[in-house]
Amino acid sequence: MNDFQYIRINIEEQIAVIELNRPHVLNALNRNMVMELVQAMEMHDRDDDVRVIVLTGRGRAFAAGADIDEMASDDSITLELLNQFADWDRLALIKKPTIAAVHGFALGGGFELALCCDLLFASETAEFAFPEVNIGVMPGAGGTQRLTKLIGKTKALEWLWTGERMSAKEAYELGIVNRVVAPELLLEETMRFARKLAKQPPLSVRFIKEAVHKAVDYSIYEGMQFERKNFYLLFSSEDQKEGMRAFIEKRKPHFQGR
Repeated sequence: MNDFQYIRINIEEQIAVIELNRPHVLNALNRNMVMELVQAMEMHDRDDDVRVIVLTGRGRAFAAGADIDEMASDDSITLELLNQFADWDRLALIKKPTIAAVHGFALGGGFELALCCDLLFASETAEFAFPEVNIGVMPGAGGTQRLTKLIGKTKALEWLWTGERMSAKEAYELGIVNRVVAPELLLEETMRFARKLAKQPPLSVRFIKEAVHKAVDYSIYEGMQFERKNFYLLFSSEDQKEGMRAFIEKRKPHFQGR
């Protein structure tokens, strides 16, 4: 767990906190950092002692975009053969709840990384943007897709075409950010929510996440069939028996994730 070069990890109260650790370049995302991040996320996704994953950045920023120096001399064939975004695709397969705690800048790839998380908490001074258009390219790790699904086509085009920065307040009003808090309270508030989530029955949380993600792309009928299947599956879990027994006995349930 301590062998990573570009990220730091701390686990407390069944919450894994992953911290991007290139503060001298505002946590610019190079390929090795993304690879380490994916490895850590998948490791914690398989760890029964972890129920929630929190992602944040060390220093003055969450992540100020991709490492431009790393890709400036690449050509299209190099990028196709490298297939670097395959690592990003794996982030969408994480089953446990993920929360981004964003302070400072979340630009370009940093914004895309935040959007990969299930929930997004931001400091009042956080700024978001997709500035790729200003250097002659565009988002490549899901920015056009995730932003459009969140805020709709016309608003997404406005932000993607101009590359302008979006305040935390604007991001909240657009439905991108769940909560905006004072900078000094960001991690505290994020951890408070993560602890609440960690007490919920893990299988229910997992199946709810699956069903909500299906709702984004499925028709209402297909989504309801998927939801119903997950509802039925939970009746095979020990947590369902414990939860209903505790309700009848008027006590707090003790969920095991089984």
